[in-house]
Order: sequence, then C-alpha cells, then structure tokens
Amino acid sequence: MGFIAFLILGLIAGAIAKMILPGRQGGGWIATLVLGVIGAFLGGWLGGLLFDVPLENFWSIQTWLVAIVGSIIVLVIYGFVTRKSSNRA
Repeated sequence: MGFIAFLILGLIAGAIAKMILPGRQGGGWIATLVLGVIGAFLGGWLGGLLFDVPLENFWSIQTWLVAIVGSIIVLVIYGFVTRKSSNRA
C-alpha cells in the first residue's frame, strides 16, 4: 500500500474509532490523522504478529478492521494520557 493510501486509511480509521468510542475525545483532524496512522500501524503490526493479517490491500476488510481496532487502542491510550495530564494542573 502506498504512503498516500496509508494516510487516507489512517484518517478514516481514526475518524471511525472516534465515532465508536463513547465520550468526547480531544483533538481535531490533524490529531485524528496522526492517531489514526499510528493506530493503523499498531493494528497492522499486531494483526500481522497475532493473526497473520498484514496491511497490504487498501480495499480488504481485514485491513480496515485491524486499522480501526489499532486506532481505538491508540485513542484509549491517548485519552488516558491527556486525562491524567489535565488532572494535575
């Protein structure tokens, strides 16, 4: 998969992950893009490691599922980190 396709996948996966997660997550579209791309990378790595499901084909349902699950994981971690840092102030 090309770099532009990976960015598009990350943006869409991050947006879907934000819609799936309850509550209000911070960050705009740039944060969604960054977290989505990190989540797609994490999901692809974990999918390849645990289930032998790589991020190769943009139109594969497996690619989208691992990217969305990875984005959800990254958003949950991001929520914990930003929530703890805002409670300290």
